[in-house]
Amino acid sequence: MSPLARAVEALLFLSPEPLDVDTLGELTETDGLELQAAIAEVRRHHGEGSGLEVAEVADGLALRTRASVAAVCDRLRERPREDVLSPAALETLAIVAYLGPISRPEIGKLRGVAPDAVVASLVERGLLDEAGRDGSSGAVLYETTVQMQQRFGLRSLEELPPIEGFELTGDEAEAIRRRLLDAGHLDGQAAPDA
Repeated sequence: MSPLARAVEALLFLSPEPLDVDTLGELTETDGLELQAAIAEVRRHHGEGSGLEVAEVADGLALRTRASVAAVCDRLRERPREDVLSPAALETLAIVAYLGPISRPEIGKLRGVAPDAVVASLVERGLLDEAGRDGSSGAVLYETTVQMQQRFGLRSLEELPPIEGFELTGDEAEAIRRRLLDAGHLDGQAAPDA
């Protein structure tokens, strides 16, 4: 497909509602015969042998599944949706990913709130797992799981985004920075004054 046809296909795929030709022209910065040719190319690409089709609906165009595959698509729609992680769960997961293995009390100190319910929920979802006990306190340590890496598209924890640009301030900043440095997530830069 031409670059313009690929762009039209992507727009039709991403849009939650049908797009009219004027909107497609505005978004692709083209119009007239060139745009019509690109739309025709997308239609040919999604011909009878494809599970998708370009359909004219609601005064626009939509990339949708063909009626011939509706039954299999309905089975997917009937499956329960994976729940979305709350901001508290994402924050806790990030702490464990970067600093783990780490205990609930340590997570609580960093977050400023008791993490018991959030950690239990993440364990139940298979995103965190127990990783032994802390030698001094005896508290259970937690680490992320392979399922967490799969959910976020990581081959390993080494693919976590660098966090050198994050501002760390307050009483715990030096301790957090030291743990991140020891875990290999920061270059050997000096910690800023808290």
